[in-house]
Amino acid sequence: MKTSLQLLLCLLVSLHNKSFVTGQSSSQDCSASLLDSQPEKIIPTMPYEQDGAEAKEIAKYLPYFPFKGIDRFYDIGGFLEKPEVFQQIVDIFAARYDSIGIDAVAGLDARGFILGPPIALALKKPFIMMRKKGKMPNSISSADYNVEYGKRSGLTVQRDKINKGDRVLIIDDLVATGGTLSSAISLVEMCGGTVVECACVVELKLFIDPPADSGIPSRTKLFKEMNINHVPVWGLISEDVLTVEAKLHEDYEDDGEEH
Repeated sequence: MKTSLQLLLCLLVSLHNKSFVTGQSSSQDCSASLLDSQPEKIIPTMPYEQDGAEAKEIAKYLPYFPFKGIDRFYDIGGFLEKPEVFQQIVDIFAARYDSIGIDAVAGLDARGFILGPPIALALKKPFIMMRKKGKMPNSISSADYNVEYGKRSGLTVQRDKINKGDRVLIIDDLVATGGTLSSAISLVEMCGGTVVECACVVELKLFIDPPADSGIPSRTKLFKEMNINHVPVWGLISEDVLTVEAKLHEDYEDDGEEH
């Protein structure tokens, strides 16, 4: 025999399903409805935080090298050779953006081409390449920009890849000064899209808002000057937990293209 509470719950479920319209709201139907009715699963919008437990573990596979005149050049090759670590990174990014809702994933030349496709596949969304000039037909270009180790020509994207109103996630391996990201954001907005977030495995917080007299480029200042400071930037790992120094061979030399 059902208790008063069970009967009340049955009635509420029946009303919710509007089964009373059909005249088939029997007590048996109520019991089935109660069994079938499950609480809605609430997915947190931001399930992972920067430098959290997962990030600290992944950081062990991101060694730094002296390269391109930079004392600490972080190399993603460390985790790419570890399938389980690479998969964990993809899973983290997919979980973060599945609940936010995006229409496409844009990866930046060239490491964004490694990270972006598996994330796009996990989310079942299109992947868009943002390449250096002269690499793709039917493309538009952003303005030139500066990075932490030199100057770069603007990025390009094919004209028909981003539609007006599209919510785009931008993916790259690392953000420092924000120059490359600013170029990508400009492209998305030129096409009428909206950048939901710029997401990177590594974020160097040193460049977010350094003291004015430090001589260090400010990402915050750059974004304000370009009127793109409304676009959020997120990195899974910061330099605070990137402490693994690469073991160098005796004949190692900094042979980066810019010094």
